[in-house]
Amino acid sequence: MRTLHEIRGFPLAIRLLLVNQLGVNTGFYLLIPYLATHLGDGLGMSAAVVGVVLGVRNLSQQGLFLIGGSAADRLGARGVIIAGCGIRTVGFALFALGDGLPVLLAASVLSGVAGALFNPAVRTYLAQEAGERKAEAFALFNVFATTGALIGPLLGSLLLLVDFRASALTAAGIFALLTVAQALVLPARDVPAATGSVAADWREAVGNRAFLAFALVMVGMFTLENQLYLLLPDGARQATGWDGAAGLVFLTGTIAGIALQLRITRALKGRGSRGRWIATGLVLMGLAFVPPMLVAGAGTQPDGTLDAALRVLPVLAGALLLHLGVMTAQPFVMELIPGFGRQALTGTYFGIFYAVSGIAAALGNAAVGWAMDAAQRQGAHDGVTELLPWACCLATGLASAAGVFWLQRRGTLPRTQPAPVAVAA
Repeated sequence: MRTLHEIRGFPLAIRLLLVNQLGVNTGFYLLIPYLATHLGDGLGMSAAVVGVVLGVRNLSQQGLFLIGGSAADRLGARGVIIAGCGIRTVGFALFALGDGLPVLLAASVLSGVAGALFNPAVRTYLAQEAGERKAEAFALFNVFATTGALIGPLLGSLLLLVDFRASALTAAGIFALLTVAQALVLPARDVPAATGSVAADWREAVGNRAFLAFALVMVGMFTLENQLYLLLPDGARQATGWDGAAGLVFLTGTIAGIALQLRITRALKGRGSRGRWIATGLVLMGLAFVPPMLVAGAGTQPDGTLDAALRVLPVLAGALLLHLGVMTAQPFVMELIPGFGRQALTGTYFGIFYAVSGIAAALGNAAVGWAMDAAQRQGAHDGVTELLPWACCLATGLASAAGVFWLQRRGTLPRTQPAPVAVAA
């Protein structure tokens, strides 16, 4: 009830953006997790071709975040959000309508470009509209995003009972509805006239050493958050011998996010510096990989349902700790980003931040994947190797937390946020 009351306290634009993020994640996760299976098993493509199609989508998104952020600054976040949702509608529809490689590559590029446009634009609009309540706005944003990330795979698995095209068309339909809703309801805002070139904006943001140091230090947060989709689900499957156990990881996080996210942010906002809570969240995220070490590399299949349930508990405890860390740190991270520079460059700063985090997450996943492969090659004969991926994640979280503490001690983190100047057009 308190969450609903908090939502009603925000302007219509923010409420619409929250619903928009619910729809974005629902549409994305009901399709993308099943795309590789469709390409490989359904269309008979080789693993190399499947990797190219998926890689093109990821590269299109991560490589163009900076373009999307600058477009939000120059053209206005509203128009970029609408364009991004519209482009993803077309991209997801192409997945349903075409089986040839050129069509699938075009669909991947369009869906990636769409994410590069609306991801920084949505956060820019939210930061400008929320004023002094940025932390609460981004906390609610996380709640809606997490809920969509749970609903999407569940809905996608049901639609796959029909066929993959049903999933793709449903996802395209969701984004079409979001496009129309943004165009009809999202208020337009005046965009300040640009005073220099886009390249000058980029140089200004990249030349901001405090911001660049913060973005690099926060690499750990995104690397560890991505383990909700890689290492922790694999740990749950290994512990129980049941593929469906991965869903328990997502369910744990969704319930925790809905119940606790806003409470945590409101409780911490007035107590201590933002850097302190970001570092605390990173410590929690690192410690989240300690409980699963208890069952890592068990080697034998569980002896019945009770044994499987006992084995999966440490993994779920780790998932809960990881979500608590994300809930502690992420709203304050999002709150701080606009404070590093001029408000006219909010989109640019978000774009650079997400470009850095996207590259870092890809490299981090590759490193964790290598550690997982090394552990599997050794099997149950080397307990130290079995713990390697979990230990790497623990070290990553603690190192990132130490980096934030260092920036805090140096006084390089923003202390106040610029007041919004957006005016309804």
